[in-house]
Amino acid sequence: MAGKSNKGRNRRGAHNTMTASESAVTSDALVNDNSSALESSKADANGVATADESNNAILELTESETENSASQQKQGDLHLYPVSVKTQSGEKLELQLNPGDSVMDIRQFLLDAPETCYITCYDLLLHTKDGSTHHLEDYNEISEVADITTGGSSLEIVPALYDDRSIRAHVHRTRELLSLSTLHASLSTSLAFQYETSQSKSSSSGDTAKTEVPELDGLGFMDDVAGSLSNLLFSSSKEIKCMDGIVFSSFNPAPSYRRLVGDLIYLDVVTLEGNKYCITGTTKMFYVNSSTGNTLDPRLSKTTFEATTLVGLLQKISPKFKKAFREILERRASAHPFENVQSLLPPNSWLGLYPVPDHKRDAARAEDALTLSYGSELIGMQRDWNEELQSCREFPHTTPQERILRDRALYKVTSDFVDAAISGAIGVISRCIPPINPTDPECFHMYVHNNIFFSFAVDGDLEQLSKKPASNANSNIESLSPVNGSSDKASSSLLHGDGGIANGEKCGGSTTKEQDSVVDVTSDVSAETQLTESEQATYASANNDLKGTKAYQEADVSGLYNLAMAIIDYRGHRVVAQSVLPGILQGDKSDSLLYGSVDNGKKICWNEDFHSKVLEAAKRLHLKEHAVHDGSGNVFKLAAPVECKGIVGSDDRHYLLDLMRVTPRDANYTGPGSRFCILRPELITAFCQAQAAERSKCKSEGDASLSSDSLKAPGVDEQDLTKEGRDEDASSPAQTESSEEILFNPNVFTEFKLSGSQKEISADEENVRKVSLYLKDVVLPKFIQDLCTLEVSPMDGQTLTEALHAHGINVRYIGKVADGTKHLPHLWDLCSNEIVVRSAKHILKDVLRNTEDHDFGPAISHFFNCFFGNYQAVGAKVIANVVHSRTHKKDQGAHQSLGKPSRGQGKWKSGSSARRNQSSYMNVSSETLWSDIQEFAKLKYQFELPEDARSRVKKISVIRNLCQKVGVTIAARKYDLDSAAPFQTSDILSLQPVVKHSVPICSEAKDLVETGKIQLAEGMLSEAYTLFSEAFSILQQVTGPMHREVANCCRYLAMVLYHAGDMAGAIMQQHKELIINERCLGLDHPDTAHSYGNMALFYHGLNQTELALRHMSRALLLLSLSSGPDHPDVAATFINVAMMYQDIGKMNTALRYLQEALKKNERLLGEEHIQTAVCYHALAIAFNCMGAFKLSHQHEKKTYDILVKQLGKEDSRTRDSQNWMKTFKMRELQMNAQKQKGQALNAASAQKAIDILKAHPDLIHAFQAAASGGSGSSGTSGSKSLNAAIIGETLPRGRGVDERAARAAAEVRKKAQARGLLIRPHGVPVQALPPLTQLLNIINSGMTPDAVETVETEGLKKEANGHPSNGAADSKNDQLTSGQEDQAPAGLVAGLPSSDAKKQKAKAKVSA
Repeated sequence: MAGKSNKGRNRRGAHNTMTASESAVTSDALVNDNSSALESSKADANGVATADESNNAILELTESETENSASQQKQGDLHLYPVSVKTQSGEKLELQLNPGDSVMDIRQFLLDAPETCYITCYDLLLHTKDGSTHHLEDYNEISEVADITTGGSSLEIVPALYDDRSIRAHVHRTRELLSLSTLHASLSTSLAFQYETSQSKSSSSGDTAKTEVPELDGLGFMDDVAGSLSNLLFSSSKEIKCMDGIVFSSFNPAPSYRRLVGDLIYLDVVTLEGNKYCITGTTKMFYVNSSTGNTLDPRLSKTTFEATTLVGLLQKISPKFKKAFREILERRASAHPFENVQSLLPPNSWLGLYPVPDHKRDAARAEDALTLSYGSELIGMQRDWNEELQSCREFPHTTPQERILRDRALYKVTSDFVDAAISGAIGVISRCIPPINPTDPECFHMYVHNNIFFSFAVDGDLEQLSKKPASNANSNIESLSPVNGSSDKASSSLLHGDGGIANGEKCGGSTTKEQDSVVDVTSDVSAETQLTESEQATYASANNDLKGTKAYQEADVSGLYNLAMAIIDYRGHRVVAQSVLPGILQGDKSDSLLYGSVDNGKKICWNEDFHSKVLEAAKRLHLKEHAVHDGSGNVFKLAAPVECKGIVGSDDRHYLLDLMRVTPRDANYTGPGSRFCILRPELITAFCQAQAAERSKCKSEGDASLSSDSLKAPGVDEQDLTKEGRDEDASSPAQTESSEEILFNPNVFTEFKLSGSQKEISADEENVRKVSLYLKDVVLPKFIQDLCTLEVSPMDGQTLTEALHAHGINVRYIGKVADGTKHLPHLWDLCSNEIVVRSAKHILKDVLRNTEDHDFGPAISHFFNCFFGNYQAVGAKVIANVVHSRTHKKDQGAHQSLGKPSRGQGKWKSGSSARRNQSSYMNVSSETLWSDIQEFAKLKYQFELPEDARSRVKKISVIRNLCQKVGVTIAARKYDLDSAAPFQTSDILSLQPVVKHSVPICSEAKDLVETGKIQLAEGMLSEAYTLFSEAFSILQQVTGPMHREVANCCRYLAMVLYHAGDMAGAIMQQHKELIINERCLGLDHPDTAHSYGNMALFYHGLNQTELALRHMSRALLLLSLSSGPDHPDVAATFINVAMMYQDIGKMNTALRYLQEALKKNERLLGEEHIQTAVCYHALAIAFNCMGAFKLSHQHEKKTYDILVKQLGKEDSRTRDSQNWMKTFKMRELQMNAQKQKGQALNAASAQKAIDILKAHPDLIHAFQAAASGGSGSSGTSGSKSLNAAIIGETLPRGRGVDERAARAAAEVRKKAQARGLLIRPHGVPVQALPPLTQLLNIINSGMTPDAVETVETEGLKKEANGHPSNGAADSKNDQLTSGQEDQAPAGLVAGLPSSDAKKQKAKAKVSA
């Protein structure tokens, strides 16, 4: 039923977007009540926001436009009609339905509505206006049954009969409702709630005085990051107890004579009053029977004790239950709707509560755990994943609505598949599921469970590390070669083929490591190498296969199918899960291979029909049709890698498997062991676009007639490019050059024999070399430069990886990135820490693979102690290097225990291995571990870790990173990381699977967001709002609210509203983004930190500075966990905090934060970096507010000097700075003049500044020290993008927004001044100013310094927000930023959540 659950609800969500600019998915069916509450609260919020008519006008305009465009372009059926619902108990509620809603959707609405959430088994009757009654079937759409558009329709819920399955589901649902564990409250929500309550208290007590804003301990915990671990997890709200217990009674199953009269189950319940009851569940109802003691007495005990639902019955027998249940429903209703939604694949948390909560008895939990174990699922319950997936893919997708339905079905099936794959993989690794080929060597065991096929992949990198010392390739070859004697090659090979991780001979795709050396080695060895190396999938081949599968899914060629796939890492093993290819498990299907090769190119199959489909996909993937020889010299035309396999399943669909090399080999890596070093698809796309742009430039110069056509290329995405290139036959190199399209031959630089003229082959090789050089010589240096200018600002390993990938750079180049950023400590740390963590991950997984179940805790804590502490190995004979010692043993024992080294390097051990293993994890000492890490880093990343690497790692961020990569959860307590052994076994709380999957994304929404970003950059707010809202509504329908992309939309919507001056609206969208990020990315993901930062800025814009500072404090905590205290984003956040304190007049605190930010920036970026200038400018403004104009002038002078050096005198920002200097000078002169006139108006504030400086002599030193110039750095691109980064506006914005936002802001300001309110509109700091004339006017008009400050900081902040003036540098930055948009969160706003619906509801209540 959940299959279609979100559709209608989200459509209703979309409708709300239109009606009240809130796209909160109201999960209650009571839209009426809700929306009115929301509207009142919105008005209230707007009151606070002092938003004036002009802003509202913008918004109204936006909303009406959204409404129109959405209804025209997309869902033409967005009209909702009220339909009343009559429940079993006679209550009435109203739903807003649309004729396209399916009955499933209605059921989902009812499941969310508090009045009906506990009713699970019922039929729906639809009564129409004309008096006819229709019975609704689950899969009908309402429009198929009756016309509800005429009005007057009503629904009736009629109890249906229970059966065994539905009554159990009912009990399960009831238990679920009684627990609040599914409610994921966000800290932001509770902060807002506390703030509301404290405000309402102070207002009710008549105390209108300004509440004192507490000071943050922000600076304190930056030094003690380890101590702040415990602050990350806030325990969610207290559980509300309704019952002492509801368990299946030991009277079950019902005796046969009772079955015949309808008894299905018996439950034992204990109420809070302490009474025990035995309840009978029959096909019609639940009632309390008369059993006491050990004998069943089925009679009804009291006539009143019966009800059609379990909740109904419990409410009758226990008053306390009734009260508590009402509280639970209220708590759920008061939460933000997004906090109630289940997130599909929640992230693993690396920290667990400390002290560890007590484990309480819970019979229901025990029952679930025991009944859902492996193998006991009902056979009928198994899903045919492959059939579901492929039939969803065949859905029609011509109209937008059809595409949404298809995307949603695909998303749902794939997510469910990943879920099932995870539990299956855990079963496989913990040996609950038997293999289907138990007689084969263990490394080739395969498993089928729940219609999912599982096989193992091995860690090729680690094997290479162990091989190096052995350096005798033959010993390895011998160790595996006997395996090829597998009995029934053909059938087993196909079977494995299905696994994609092919085994037997057929495993072409998975060939590993030495394969490339084949090229240079003598032929006989190469044959042998091929045989052995092809036996087992490696980590790299599995990853590439997943990437390839994704690529073909996105190419979406009709008639060509792929299997669903997921990779699960757990307890050191990597398991590859795939949907089962139809017919593969039934007998010999060796004739079904139609395309590609199962034996590494010896025999190649080919089929015209199949080839045409593959060719179609190849064009979309930039692959070239080319000719290859098979083993006996025949020539075949392929358009895919040789080792892929095209198979016709028993369902007659064409499947393409083993897509290990969908992009060409990386020509920069051709040594042994780099067989799977392929280029990333992002790089191929970027390269093709760059080439197309270049060519169109040449063409347009050369001949005007063609230009209109070719100029399309640069902005076009792959799909369009391919359409242009499709007509030409791009096989001959000459034509390839001239056609629009660049196509790559995926089989160059491999061991396969290419056919065709030498010229053509070398042209193909040249093409691949070109793109590899483009990566090395263009993309990498550009990326490094972006990092240095903070254009791209990753915070931790995960965001660094995402940024690399988004630029098309493989992580194996991370060593080069580290070398390129040596002069910036925070970047060098980030890269080298990531290399250390990745190397340690391989070694830790190896330790875990060789660890018995009862030793996991001790093994992990021992490993952590060696890694972070200083641990000497135990035992007299310390083996120099664990990995090496293990290798020698493997080689000696290879003949007796055949497959042991491979399958995840040996899982089930014989006696001898058990003995070895006892010491294996204890053998690791700090020395051996670090020497292994250094060696691994050199081997895999060509990176020399410095000698003092151990002392230089940022311990907390590295622990966090390693835990996330391996799935470890540790206790959130304060660790003494300087001791020899900081961890104990009891600190390791759990080990969870880590998953990679190919859950599809919705391309349509992505395109809308991209277009919206461009509109926003050009300042077209209402157009951008329309596009983002539309993307939001599509994504809501496809993925439901819990998805990263939805968060992205919320973030941009918040930005648009912020620029339009609607703070309350911005906060609502931002709050949504925050909740989604917390749930989908993790509590301490950098995006979540940026969400808190943005929330703070928006609250500050509403003058709720106390609330803003609490959010800032949280943002700082999260940043310190993910990046450590040394990161420019932390400094940027400090500047924002300082601005907030400055606004509420706490100058001392503000100066402390600014000074800290200045120190950080000088240390991290150098004294001549633009960001350092930003700090000086902020200090100048602060001193200006205090009336210390002389100091202001000195600091502004430093700003000016840096800007001149980095940007030149002509740059607008440099000129702005010059104007500021003049202003400060004039102020100083004016003040002196005033003094002489005897009006020492500002003397007091100047004195205040001097007092502060006296009190903090370190401030003076810092300023003096800063005055002398310094190292300088490559701050070529301007401060605009930087400030954008600080503030987290990753948005590239051009001039347009600036003016519009400025106009809106000016209006707000006028109104505010009229009311005597002091507003700071764009809530962020730093960098430039309104034109000088404006300032002079202000000064001359004799406003109070207070008012002046408002205006200034205003302009200054705006510039900070990254709209500076035009000029070459800016336009360049604009392009950069937009390119980098989605990859990694740069700056403070990159990943946003959502705040208000919850808060709004709370507000509505408070005001009520």
